[in-house]
Amino acid sequence: MNESTHTVAYSTSEPVFTVTDLKQWLYCPRIVYYHLCLPDIRPTTFHMRAGKEAGKGEETREARRTLRWYGIEGGKRHYNVYLSSAHHGLRGTVDMVIETEDELIPVDFKLSRRPRYHFRLQVAAYALLLEDCWRKPVRRGFLYLIPLKHHCEIPIEAPIRETVHSTIEAMYRMLQSEAIPPATESHHKCRVCEFRRFCNDTV
Repeated sequence: MNESTHTVAYSTSEPVFTVTDLKQWLYCPRIVYYHLCLPDIRPTTFHMRAGKEAGKGEETREARRTLRWYGIEGGKRHYNVYLSSAHHGLRGTVDMVIETEDELIPVDFKLSRRPRYHFRLQVAAYALLLEDCWRKPVRRGFLYLIPLKHHCEIPIEAPIRETVHSTIEAMYRMLQSEAIPPATESHHKCRVCEFRRFCNDTV
């Protein structure tokens, strides 16, 4: 298991941030800021509801598949696994964990046709939490793209681990400073964002 030196001191209590926050930070840091500062403002969107429902349905189909479909000869599945790590300052619930004799493999179901970068970082974050909570190595994870019925293997190597760590640190620095972070550079995202009315410096 790889270790990293944190520049931000995390609380020993339940972590403030979730793996979903980390994913949203990569998409646009201001979503995480507004979520913390305005917790009662953000509505549940259609896409959020659809993603949750699709994930629930995928559990039933997953149970009918053999692990050989993932290239794994044998192991045990665990669904909706809650993980919390004071060491990493992060918590979250991973859709599925495949446990074999010598490794743990997080699997995240996505209602998407592309293994987007922030989704891959989400899988890596679950990997770090699993290692800390279950004390077993995680060398890879999977993104399962529901519309395509296709899984993508995500190697959990040093660069992606360091990106997870640096992202967590950036979120905690924002929390400590209470300063609004820069908006995403991809302003096309702003057109459909529920927080758009709070960002007067974007389109």
